Amino acid sequence: MSKISIVVPVYFNEDTLMDLYQDMKTKILGVIGEYELVFVDDGSGDASWQIMNQIRDMDKHVKLVKLSRNFGEHAALLAGLSVCTGDCAVTKQADLQEDSTLILEMYERWKQGNKVVLAVRRSRDESKVKVFFANMYYALIRKFVNKKMPVGGCDCYLVDRKVIEVLERLDEKNSSLTLQVLWAGFQTDMVYFDRKDREKGKSRWTFAKKYKLVVDSLMSFSYVPIRFMSMVGFVFNICAVIMFISVLVEFFRFGTPIAGWSSLMCVVLCASGLILMMLGILGEYVWRALDAARNRPPFIIDEVEEPGDVKRQADSVNLTGEM
Repeated sequence: MSKISIVVPVYFNEDTLMDLYQDMKTKILGVIGEYELVFVDDGSGDASWQIMNQIRDMDKHVKLVKLSRNFGEHAALLAGLSVCTGDCAVTKQADLQEDSTLILEMYERWKQGNKVVLAVRRSRDESKVKVFFANMYYALIRKFVNKKMPVGGCDCYLVDRKVIEVLERLDEKNSSLTLQVLWAGFQTDMVYFDRKDREKGKSRWTFAKKYKLVVDSLMSFSYVPIRFMSMVGFVFNICAVIMFISVLVEFFRFGTPIAGWSSLMCVVLCASGLILMMLGILGEYVWRALDAARNRPPFIIDEVEEPGDVKRQADSVNLTGEM
């Protein structure tokens, strides 16, 4: 009989964790067959770890993973996938914004032979501003990174054991796990759901994290930023030649005096700003190369609590994210 692992990244989710477990217990855990719940504490500073232990005492199928600090959702999901034992694994957000029954439908699609099943948002019960910028991001990804990105985007997905092994071998930092799943190219299916607004707790998905996701997505999966630099440089050179020729024509044909300090400063400031922007783009690539060269693990597991009463400290070699 097949076994499914449900991986839940946890970061300041003390308000929703127990409700999440009760929701899954009521709707899916009794009918899904053999399962495993993997909760990954991504350096939460609240009572999430204590509540996770309460859930573990209530369910013998619960495994807990505690990271040494906050590494981000990408790393937390990788940590959960690295210790899960199911034939397939599905990611689940802890904020109760997608219905737990979605997992049943994804599981059935996997049984039909699909190695990847994406949960795509059909609609979002959120503010128009948030929806607008989210749609902009996914449109940008479809245009410049991966045309297979669903129009509504996806928060959770189911992956086969073969896909998990590929993700472990990739071992990428400063990246997007969703785009890695799409890049792998396995047979993919989609299920659709209506994303609800958050009712409990406070979202930790800050503007800085959103900005980093956009930059990581473009830098890690597309050459567009480098091509952008080349094209801007080419356009500026063409404009400079045209302006130079027009100034000479005006001077020799009509005697128009060549503009002095003000126009020169405008050109210098514009060119300086452009150069600094280009250096910033190059700096992003250099930083990523340095980060990869240092070979630091994408996550460090501090503690793992297996189902039952077994408790062990993570081995510094085998469970530090070196896959």
